[in-house]
Amino acid sequence: MADLVPLVETTRGGTRECLHFGALAVTDVTGRVLAHAGDPHWVTFTRSTLKPLQALPFLQGGGVQHFQFTPSNLALLCASHSGEPMHVREVDDILAKAGIGYQRLQCGCQPPRAGELGPPPPPGAAFDERHHNCSGKHSGFLAWCVQHGAPMGTYLEPAHPLQQSVRDHVAEAVGLQQHQMPMGIDGCSAPNYAMPLANLARGFARLASGTQDARFGESFAAVADAMTAHPDLVSGTGRSDVAFMQAGRGDWVTKVGADGVQVVASRSRGEALALKISDGSKPALYAATVEALDQLGWLDAAQREVLRPWRWETIASVKGVPVGERRPVFRLARGA
Repeated sequence: MADLVPLVETTRGGTRECLHFGALAVTDVTGRVLAHAGDPHWVTFTRSTLKPLQALPFLQGGGVQHFQFTPSNLALLCASHSGEPMHVREVDDILAKAGIGYQRLQCGCQPPRAGELGPPPPPGAAFDERHHNCSGKHSGFLAWCVQHGAPMGTYLEPAHPLQQSVRDHVAEAVGLQQHQMPMGIDGCSAPNYAMPLANLARGFARLASGTQDARFGESFAAVADAMTAHPDLVSGTGRSDVAFMQAGRGDWVTKVGADGVQVVASRSRGEALALKISDGSKPALYAATVEALDQLGWLDAAQREVLRPWRWETIASVKGVPVGERRPVFRLARGA
């Protein structure tokens, strides 16, 4: 824990109750650390922040043109969506273009939620694999298999040609060798990779730079355009990535991941922030992210006000009575 620092504190009745530790890194497209709190090279699993980079084999292989995917389809490939009707329609469209039934999806079935911490679905509601928050990513995986004649039944196996290509593209995007990215299995059963925060930020800074990137320029531009044009499809109603990308006015490409990971990249700056809250607390993650953006000077007065709810400054009782506070307790250090 020596490389993790306190990022967010909560109090109740004026007495400290929780202290959330973590680390964050801000880098440019070369991986140069511009600012940090804690160890900018802290190694963490990327979880769903990896999805835009996991789509690289599909894009680089001409999949978008082959299947005539729309920007909204592409946004779903990068999504951790809420399983709302708009999301299911896009999944259906992707699968139809690839000629695949949803039964081929191996992400499992996950009941959707109405919002970031919203209520569960009503009793008796029926769901299938299309409602899983990762069904867009999995639909893209299957479309790649169709295009390249690869077996669909084993598309999640680490040795599958698709997953080998994903690992190769991800490593190149973040500036690592494959052996430097420990592998684990994500909640949707797909391989996922751990890496230093600075490398994750580097990958997103490159993504945000779009066509300026010599290796993945067209693919990065397509992904950034799709995500910023359709933030509601990337996440869902009342979700954090919608709020952040709308506040960014087309400049910010953002992606949250399970267990306390968040990335925000600025297209105009060619820089990105990657943050990890060690205990996975979502309120602490969002509060720290907004505070970091503020300290970096990325927020104007209007953006600061729009994102104020995501600071989760007031802790309230079930009746809505204020009973405590949540506040950032870190200052960004500039440079490596």
